[in-house]
Amino acid sequence: MRIWSDSFEHRHRIPSEFAMGAPEGFGGNRNPHLAWADAPEGTQSFVLLCIDTDVPTDPSTVGRDDLEIPVEQPRADFVHWAMVDIPANVQAIEAGSASDGITKRGKQTPKGPAGARQGLNDYTGWFAGDADMGGDWRGYDGPYPPSNDLRLHRYFFRLFALRVPKLELPDDFTAADVFHALQPHEITEAAIYGTYSLNPKVKG
Repeated sequence: MRIWSDSFEHRHRIPSEFAMGAPEGFGGNRNPHLAWADAPEGTQSFVLLCIDTDVPTDPSTVGRDDLEIPVEQPRADFVHWAMVDIPANVQAIEAGSASDGITKRGKQTPKGPAGARQGLNDYTGWFAGDADMGGDWRGYDGPYPPSNDLRLHRYFFRLFALRVPKLELPDDFTAADVFHALQPHEITEAAIYGTYSLNPKVKG
């Protein structure tokens, strides 16, 4: 199985059109185009995740003008998208079809392929307690790495082919719930990643 995007080249920069944050303020926050082919025989559904694997583990360092976050600071995952129950006959998600712009407090009914379900992303926790932005953030919300981070962030789009049409998950599921539920049903996985940074010093 293979996956690709017409919105960015594998291992290259994601345009700010598909990010929540941009050098000038907010980005377009559109979901990128994704397509896949050569799913194995027996595939009954797909799962799609987008995960930033380079998020600083010390939130007190984020966005500060008086310091830069070093490359070697320990990192953690940040989930930007968790979609399950994508029907087996779906082979592409068009750019902007699931997210187009920023919805304060999160999208409650994000668009997507008919029959698919979309869970909470990690902006739910990040904005918790924020009077303007706090809420349940569902579906795709794009990159917004700290502008003072010296590490180039990688955003992995992971597609799983499953031998079941539907996963047993709670209504407000997370990527952690998805990983737990899909393990007995996974046939194969394909992935690509794009990069992003808001620090002008970071190249690549």
